[in-house]
Amino acid sequence: MTYRVCFVCTGNICRSPMAEAVFHARVEDAGLGGLVAADSAGTDGWHEGEGADPRTVAVLAENGYALDHTARRFQQSWFARLDLVIALDAGHLRALRRLAPTERDAAKVRLLRSYDPAADTGDLDVSDPYYGGADGFEECLEMVEAASGGLLAAVREQVEGRAA
Repeated sequence: MTYRVCFVCTGNICRSPMAEAVFHARVEDAGLGGLVAADSAGTDGWHEGEGADPRTVAVLAENGYALDHTARRFQQSWFARLDLVIALDAGHLRALRRLAPTERDAAKVRLLRSYDPAADTGDLDVSDPYYGGADGFEECLEMVEAASGGLLAAVREQVEGRAA
């Protein structure tokens, strides 16, 4: 049974597709491609049907990540098929937990940077780079990469627990 993770930001064109691409690469490198699936969505539908922000695509390509992406809005019904919903900031976390149909579904929602042992626990948001320059996208990628190892370890533990 595939373990499903969905990364969620606001419009699904910057942070969440970046996190999806990085995590997908980590999953493949770990040999878990057939066991773990990652995708992404936005809390709002402003960019539905659009590709990722060109600055996201550029910073990912510069760092060796592939991304084939079309923006979409997160749907409440998805909770039933997802194992983990990863919010990119506290606002997304609150919105997703409010949207969750059950307490069990609300418990599936976690902040990405909570998986980064070096992160400042007082601020676990991945800053939105949309209104800034290229440096904001690079900083976003650094935060995503720093948390992806811990997230992969947690997901691996869940996947191995299912197999046991």
